[in-house]
Parts: sequence; C-alpha cells; structure tokens
Amino acid sequence: MLHKTRGIVFKTTNYGESSVIVQVYTEKFGLQSYIVNGVKKPRAKISRNMLQPLYLLDMVVYHKATGNVQRIAELKNSPVLQSIPYDMIKTSIVLFLNEVLYKAVKHQDTDENLFNFIFHGIEWLEHQQEGLANFHLLFLLKLTRYMGFYPEVNQDINADFFDMKDGVFKRYKPDHALYLSPPHTQNFNKLLQYSFENMQQLKLSNDERRYLIAKLLEYYSMHIENFGHVHSHEILEEVLG
Repeated sequence: MLHKTRGIVFKTTNYGESSVIVQVYTEKFGLQSYIVNGVKKPRAKISRNMLQPLYLLDMVVYHKATGNVQRIAELKNSPVLQSIPYDMIKTSIVLFLNEVLYKAVKHQDTDENLFNFIFHGIEWLEHQQEGLANFHLLFLLKLTRYMGFYPEVNQDINADFFDMKDGVFKRYKPDHALYLSPPHTQNFNKLLQYSFENMQQLKLSNDERRYLIAKLLEYYSMHIENFGHVHSHEILEEVLG
C-alpha cells in the first residue's frame, strides 16, 4: 500500500554496486530504512545528491508493518535547500546535528512533535543569514524536551549548580561529579530562556560554547542508552572559531 509522508535523511549507506540503504526519519512512520536502487547511474530518478544528511523530503512509500527495509515509489527534496549545502558554517552545523540525531533518535514510533521540531529547525537554519553561533547549543537543548530529559526550568536565581544526573538546578553542590558550576550554570540557564529568533542576543565566548556543548553531549550520553561519542563537534568548533 502506498503512503505519502515527509521525511528527514539521517544516514545513507552504500548497498551493492549502484544502490543505497537510506535511513529516513518520517513524519508518518518514525525512523525507517529504505532501499533505493540505481542512485549512482547518470539518469537516476533518485540520485545520491538528494539523500544528503538532514535533507528534507516529500515521499511516496510502500510500507509494511513487519518489514525491516521498505521501498520508495517517489521522492523529491521539499523544500530544496539552497544555502545549507554551500555555506561552510551551516554545513558544519548540519553534519554535527545529524550525528547527534542519528545516535539519539532510534525508535520507529511516530512522533509528529519531534518530527516537526527537527524539520522546522532545518528550515529555520536554511533561511537564517547570520547569528548562528549558538544555534547548535539551542537546538540540542530544545531537543531534550522531545527526548524526555529537558532540564527543570529554574525559578531560583540563587541556584549555582545544575545536576546533570537529575536534570535540575540546585543551590548546593550535588554529592557526585556530574554537574555544572558557576558561571556555566548561569549561561546554561540563560539558554533555556532563548529561542532561535533571539538567540544571537546571548553573548558567549568561544571557550564557553565549547564547554557547554561538551557538557550537553555528556548530558545526552547519561540519558540515552548507547549514545556513544560524537566527533563532528570538533570540526564545527574549528569552523566557528
């Protein structure tokens, strides 16, 4: 049976001489694997270039509830990304977010809220021309809401510590080593108050961004089983300076 769904490319792997297996996070079916034949042929209906990390798709697919690998009847990039593939900063951000999402989003259950957050986040990045230095921080922090470990919003201005184990802000140092301390706690708390639209107003040094992204990745690894190590943030940090 044929179904229409939007999708977001997570990973493409070579399969045989001219085919690929592409993992797509779909709006209708969650995370799915699709085999696409002939993508490397000169006149391929679906080319490898259409299946780059976090490219946005409109798809018509065959879907079997018991199938491990599904098939695609029709596919197009929608919207077609015009700036992300040619902007070094945006490309580096997308590669980093793609690595995190691939490690974090592992379920096949439908989650339209999560799908819409990722889809609209990529659309926003595509159209934004400046002020992107905090985007990856804010994206990962907002993503935790859909992953189930969003930090407890702090109302206590005297909280000096963020307990990463329990996801809460505290006045006193936790009895373990998994926490943020001043001034990082305050900067982390500030991030919670910002949106993509006003995030450029948050002034952070490059060193502070590096520290916070390292701690956010540590936070992810605590709360997502087998999350593993993320490598691409090192490239992103070099690009952002």
